[in-house]
Amino acid sequence: MRTALIIGQANAGKTLFLLNFARYLGVERAEMTVQAAEGGTFTRPCHLERDRPLLVGDEPHTTRCLQSLTVSLPGRKRARVVVLTDSTGLLDGIDEDRQVRLAVAQTLRALRLADAVLHVIDADRVGRQGRGAIAEVEVQIARYLPLRAPYAILANKMDLPAAPRGLLTIRRVFAGRTVLPISALERTGFREVRRFVARYV
Repeated sequence: MRTALIIGQANAGKTLFLLNFARYLGVERAEMTVQAAEGGTFTRPCHLERDRPLLVGDEPHTTRCLQSLTVSLPGRKRARVVVLTDSTGLLDGIDEDRQVRLAVAQTLRALRLADAVLHVIDADRVGRQGRGAIAEVEVQIARYLPLRAPYAILANKMDLPAAPRGLLTIRRVFAGRTVLPISALERTGFREVRRFVARYV
């Protein structure tokens, strides 16, 4: 099966996007595959709505591993099965927490293997803080990754006030890249994301 890796800084909304995009595609219950940063893989049942408070939090690096859901995308001839994989937050520099360091390294390794990448950026944060809210590692990934895999930026949190201003900055910084405005919370912009995934994954 082909995979779409979801990346971005901590608290950009990656996990919420994973859960709500899967729900948008008709998934309510699924087996979530968890790949621990220190090694080992296991699966566990996941009710996407009920388990959301356990998976989504305000603290940075709530997600410290790769966690995947398998979804089905309707096609003209037959449905296409795709694995959506959430990852830990990217950051510039090296975190003091060993578990975070391992998880970030795991995310960077997964980038080499992904069939496509969905890069979530908090447009509201960029709107409030400007260009400095975009990590340099994100700029470097956007510069080199599209050479080997389909790549789209998801400008998230478009339901918040500063997001439209942030979207302009994101489009300027990542000129030439596909930028899709979304709200992971309100599940808006998902039709365009589905089209991208269906086309490239």
